[in-house]
Amino acid sequence: MARDRRMKIFTGTAHPELAQELCDYIGIPLGRSMVSRFSNGEIQVVIDESVRGVDVFLVQPTGATNVNEDLMELLVMIDAFRRASARRITAVIPHYGYARQDRKARGREPISAKLVANLLTVAGASRILTMDLHAAQIQGFFDIPLDHLTGVPILADYFRKKDFHDGVVVAPDLGGVTRARDLAHRLELPIAIIDKRRPAPNVSEVMNIIGNVEGKRVIMVDDMIDTAGTIEEGAEALLALGAREVYACCTHPVLSGPAIERLSSPAITEVVVTNTMPLPPEKRLDKIVSLSVAPIFGEAIVRIFEDLSVSQLF
Repeated sequence: MARDRRMKIFTGTAHPELAQELCDYIGIPLGRSMVSRFSNGEIQVVIDESVRGVDVFLVQPTGATNVNEDLMELLVMIDAFRRASARRITAVIPHYGYARQDRKARGREPISAKLVANLLTVAGASRILTMDLHAAQIQGFFDIPLDHLTGVPILADYFRKKDFHDGVVVAPDLGGVTRARDLAHRLELPIAIIDKRRPAPNVSEVMNIIGNVEGKRVIMVDDMIDTAGTIEEGAEALLALGAREVYACCTHPVLSGPAIERLSSPAITEVVVTNTMPLPPEKRLDKIVSLSVAPIFGEAIVRIFEDLSVSQLF
């Protein structure tokens, strides 16, 4: 099959390393394109090869460096491919930015996750491929097909190789119970839940812990670690209740603000993340382990291209 003539993978500037991993996994060269800036900061895109009639897969997480820059670059590149007569444009967005504003919690708030969905659709995306949305209902914000992958199998494979027979999987909040239950099921471990409240954005307070963690090795799992306040406070609370050690894991290592300082806390034994977002040198602590999502995204891309089921991956 002449896959390399009908399917092409391109990348923006947010995470070219992951795009190259995907190309190596599938066995095709990375598409040639150039992204630059005008002197006033406007984004200029040039596609250096024909994409007429081609299935284009554009790899660009939003929030890897600057969520606004990444998103605008993604939109401009989608428009370029649409005007170049690509047959189908799949936006591969390993981390979907603006996902935390998915509803109106108070009056006069935006629903930014829906706004981004509208922008991607209007720009010309035919399909979205993403992983671990902050809120699953965001899938319904799109009027185009969306394939939602999960990073839990990758994390489970890693922890399965460790001796966690005396472990417990902990959800850092009530919204993460489904994810924690999935990981616990795969590892055949019990779960516990941290009851917390957020008095302000990026600020959390642990109120209570539901479940038994005494004498246990704890795995705290979340979709993302941003400022790491939840992880640090959760780890200290778990150790205070008798947990032996605390491992933290997530799909998206946003790691903004004081995250690296907080993750350096001795309360946290190890932090396991995936490479949906790049980790610059200043964020690479010795205790941070990064797992590749290239195999699962690569399989999903091949299945989308060949019109096969993506859900069978799980």
